[in-house]
Amino acid sequence: MKHSKLLLTLSLSSALVIGSAPANAEVANYEMTGQEKIDYLIGSINDIQDRLIDGTIRSVGAVGYASIGGVIQDGTMDNSYITAEELGRYLEAKDLVMAHDYAIAETAEQLFMQEHTAAMNNLSIAVDDLTAATSVIMTAVEVMETAAAADTKPEQVELQSMIATDPYSIDSTEVQEYNDAVAAVEGYAQQAGAFMAAANNDELTATIDSYATQGNFMVGTYTAITYTQSVDEFVITWADSGFEAGFQNYLTNDMKTAEEVYSAGEYIYQYGALPTGDPG
Repeated sequence: MKHSKLLLTLSLSSALVIGSAPANAEVANYEMTGQEKIDYLIGSINDIQDRLIDGTIRSVGAVGYASIGGVIQDGTMDNSYITAEELGRYLEAKDLVMAHDYAIAETAEQLFMQEHTAAMNNLSIAVDDLTAATSVIMTAVEVMETAAAADTKPEQVELQSMIATDPYSIDSTEVQEYNDAVAAVEGYAQQAGAFMAAANNDELTATIDSYATQGNFMVGTYTAITYTQSVDEFVITWADSGFEAGFQNYLTNDMKTAEEVYSAGEYIYQYGALPTGDPG
């Protein structure tokens, strides 16, 4: 019985995880947005999940009565069967979700979040490159301790031997790789932050959505997007539709100075993350 109770508990817990959605959310396919298709899928899964929970509960009861000589009636488990209609709705919803092109943003907010994700992926790579480049030069920098203590002839000769070897010397290639990695971190961090700030800026996203609506094209069909921090401007191009527009001075309140970035770095080193709310 302990095993049965555990099974029941797990089933009920999973119900809380998946949550609920309107069952039988039948909407004409051509009218359904991408999110509505996902909601339809959730609803169809929820119907099936209800059967699983029902079957688990009834099975526990059936086993309990069987162990003490209780005879359950025919059809006791009927409500636990997954019907053909329920399977059909699930398969339809699955096909709708699979066929939808979720890569095309339907709103400016989605567009900026997609760009934010891409920039964060590039930033992660840039940080890895910077870590590697820093490690190489840091090994050479460590010779400073030896140099500081080299106040005798033998120690000075040892110092000469150390800086003559590749690991303890710094060359122009290593410096260039380090500088390139620093520049990449700055660039991708700036872009990622700008795209996130833009996604959260209701005025900016509404302006872009309105622009696309008036031009009769989908926001997500853009072919290029740039952000220039020095003039606080996004330039978005929809080449296939023949549109290009600049959106300027929306992120003024989101700018962070070099001093603020340094302070944030020190805070993260000490506490592991920025505080909630305004990290500035």
